[in-house]
Amino acid sequence: MRFRTLTIVVLTLALVAAACGDDDAADGGGGDVSCAVGDLNLVTPGTLTVATGEPAFPPWVSGPSGDNFDDPESGTGFEAALVYALAAEMGFSDDQVTWVRTGFDEAIAPGPKNFDFNLQQYSITEAREEVVDFSDPYYVTAQALVAFPDSAVSGVTTLADLKDAKLGAQIGTTSLDFVEDVIDPDSAAAVYDTNVDAKSALEAAQIDGIVVDLPTAYYITAVEIEGTEIVAEFETASAAPDQYGLLFADGNSLVGCVNEALSTLRGSGALAALEDEWLVSAGGLVSISG
Repeated sequence: MRFRTLTIVVLTLALVAAACGDDDAADGGGGDVSCAVGDLNLVTPGTLTVATGEPAFPPWVSGPSGDNFDDPESGTGFEAALVYALAAEMGFSDDQVTWVRTGFDEAIAPGPKNFDFNLQQYSITEAREEVVDFSDPYYVTAQALVAFPDSAVSGVTTLADLKDAKLGAQIGTTSLDFVEDVIDPDSAAAVYDTNVDAKSALEAAQIDGIVVDLPTAYYITAVEIEGTEIVAEFETASAAPDQYGLLFADGNSLVGCVNEALSTLRGSGALAALEDEWLVSAGGLVSISG
């Protein structure tokens, strides 16, 4: 009888220990992960390896006038400047930041990554979060419509005005989702591998307009395609606003430390200052809500 009782006690303690172990595994150590540089889960110890696109466009990388074009190491452009601000907050010097290049869709694919995080205006979506992890949002934007003044979409004020429009957007973006799910024109959206291809189609009059995020729309109209205009911005009430997040390999413990640094930059006003410096803003746009 004593042996049977002892056996039950031992089994009970074992189950309790196993349950505690499962809790620790689930919460990643209960928030005790160290954010010291030497303790971070990095591709290369002591180095912050960051990925961007090939090429990377203003105003995200390089200035709105095109200075330091496609040169993230210059720290010019919103995303490039943000990386160095985050790196400094996390304890890295500028020369401890290394840049690599990836395709947009390539980085979202499941599997190991050759970067610690990737930023090229990745919208945080449930589908993507099934295979990768995201930081907290570092920028929230609306969608906008870019066209030439003599386009069929010039002067539109409602979504209904766009029913007959031929619109284009880059594949794999929430801009394309917005065209298909919110604008829902009668003609299927023209889908392009890159925004470069979409802009070429616009210039060739193959489409009436392209849908892009608002900062990109400002840059296209101010620098890239002479004579174009922002026809309108779409109010966020028409769809959930785009929230851009830093992209990580699934399960990377680095996310928490980056979020901590991002929170500090947001709280100090540094993040808002970077937006003011690098993301062109203007008033007086037509706003489409429905």
